[in-house]
Amino acid sequence: MLKGAIFDMDGLMIDTEKLYLKFWIQSAKDFGYDMKPEHVYAIRSMARKYSIPTLKGFLGEDCPTEEIRAHRTELMAEYINEHGLEVKKGLFELLYYLKGREIKMAVATATPRSRTTEYLEKIGAAKFFSAVICGDMVETGKPAPDIYLTAARELGLHPEECAAFEDSPNGIKAAHAAGCHAIMIPDMTQPDDEIKPLLSAVYENLGLAVDYFERSFGE
Repeated sequence: MLKGAIFDMDGLMIDTEKLYLKFWIQSAKDFGYDMKPEHVYAIRSMARKYSIPTLKGFLGEDCPTEEIRAHRTELMAEYINEHGLEVKKGLFELLYYLKGREIKMAVATATPRSRTTEYLEKIGAAKFFSAVICGDMVETGKPAPDIYLTAARELGLHPEECAAFEDSPNGIKAAHAAGCHAIMIPDMTQPDDEIKPLLSAVYENLGLAVDYFERSFGE
């Protein structure tokens, strides 16, 4: 029986992946680089130690990836301060259901701690989570399993007792490698042939994932 639920954040709980896409491309353009959507997709939820060489492989070894990232962060912050954050469909339906069933909940995101805390507070979701594990809190981030292993441990559970919700292939790889039930809620891309064997379930939105827990409880 499932006892825990671990959530990615960007693209899963909040509709920010489209902003990453827009502002990665804009930031790179401002530095004179032609970044493509597929380049952004490749580094979604990926730890910086992996994303830097991946980006340099796309854009060249001399590409100032950290300067582009910093500029992208500034552009996104300006946009969010003006327009706010959009919550993904079904999020609070699932959170309230899990709270009612006394399922322990954590966040496992590649986003730095300060921004994660800010976003969770902005959308009113922080109160649901007893642990928040961010990319800057583990030695090796996604697609390695460390962040999910840490989140499960913080909840006092084994990974196999936890459902892990992700929208990106790199996140699914991390959740599966940790031993969690890897559940994909696709955002910008659908699961491909590499990802499908790693999945415990796929749902169109988070609210529909209540079904996975009800089946776990034999209901």
